[in-house]
Amino acid sequence: MKEKLYEIPLNDAMDAEDECPFCFLERKVEQELLDFVLGSCASYMESDTRESTDREGFCRIHQKKMFDYGNALGNGWILKTYYKKMLKEMKEEFKDFAPQKTSIRDRLIKKSGGTNAISDWVSSKEKTCYICDRFSKRYDRFLETFFHLYRNDSGFRTKVSNSKGFCLHHFGDLCSGADRYLSDGERKEFYPLLFSLMEKNMERVSEDVDWFIEKFDYMNKEADWKQSKDAVQRGMQKLRGGYPADPVYKMK
Repeated sequence: MKEKLYEIPLNDAMDAEDECPFCFLERKVEQELLDFVLGSCASYMESDTRESTDREGFCRIHQKKMFDYGNALGNGWILKTYYKKMLKEMKEEFKDFAPQKTSIRDRLIKKSGGTNAISDWVSSKEKTCYICDRFSKRYDRFLETFFHLYRNDSGFRTKVSNSKGFCLHHFGDLCSGADRYLSDGERKEFYPLLFSLMEKNMERVSEDVDWFIEKFDYMNKEADWKQSKDAVQRGMQKLRGGYPADPVYKMK
């Protein structure tokens, strides 16, 4: 079966033999987005990009990754217009704000009298992130493509069967995705495969962590490390996703 362009990322992720192919995709897309926002293409100088970053901002995690990326001038330009927009909004919110009245009883039990407009405005700023939002849209397509390939490509199903499974986070998304994209009959086949993969590979990583600890016993000083040298970072990834041992991603 000839591979279609949109299928390539999923097949590449499965071929990488990672602890979780979706972690592999997540890292790749995140790095591509950092390159787009701050890289040599200087997209941060384009008015439509800055309009989007001014509107959506960045979450705490990606703000830190942008700082670590290394383009101080690019970060400065992004902050410049974002601050101007935020200050304008802030002044308008402050101008229209009126404290809500609370009863003596509410104050005694430390209960708010109602929603706080300023708090709601701040919360709205923390619900969007230019990088998270774009990754989320790509991720939804990755999930859809995964199940499309699973249903229609026997070679892909074999890759899944022979894989190291998934991290717990992405495993949960696959369970939700199966209910959305697979028929009743397909789910009856898919879930036993998925559960077997998860159980087998969680046990494998757990055993690697066990042996990593045992290697610090002086009696095992000369013993083979087996597959346990990187057991801690793989163990963390399997539970929560991501790559704890990755170096900071910097501008090339």
